[in-house]
Amino acid sequence: MKAKITFALITIFGIVIIGCKQKEEKVVVEEVKIDLLNDEFPDAKQEVKLTMDSIAQSVKDYDIDRLISFHAYGPKFTEFKNGEPRNGGAENEEFERGVFGSVTEVVKFDMNDLKVDVYGDAANVTLHSDFHLKFDKDLAVVNEQISLLFLKTKNGWRIVHEHHSPLNMEKKE
Repeated sequence: MKAKITFALITIFGIVIIGCKQKEEKVVVEEVKIDLLNDEFPDAKQEVKLTMDSIAQSVKDYDIDRLISFHAYGPKFTEFKNGEPRNGGAENEEFERGVFGSVTEVVKFDMNDLKVDVYGDAANVTLHSDFHLKFDKDLAVVNEQISLLFLKTKNGWRIVHEHHSPLNMEKKE
């Protein structure tokens, strides 16, 4: 009799355990492949373009502090200009405050052939400047090839590298 009760209890216990066991669901996680070289990242690209518009507007508004705020100065910040050796954030800020702080009139501030390429949280912007800036009565025309490297930060897209080279204005054949 004990054997029958033991068998019945084991059977009932087994049915309860099997009945309570939840169905295992297989969760399939599909990995999204990101191609940093070829994907366009349209939302980020638009953010960078808006940042470039804001940079231009800060110059037109003579708002030097706002212009400077678009830079992520730190130990990794670098700049090349005028064929001179590389400089860092302190030199860049001093130069930009000195130059743009002395502008008395922005006659023209065109960023021609603007190209934005996003690589995840980094973006490269290339353009040909056609800036006509007055310093009192003197007009300075700045035609350069400019590359700006941006990094996405908690404060938005910020410049971490600048490169300026003279632009050959002669027409290509």
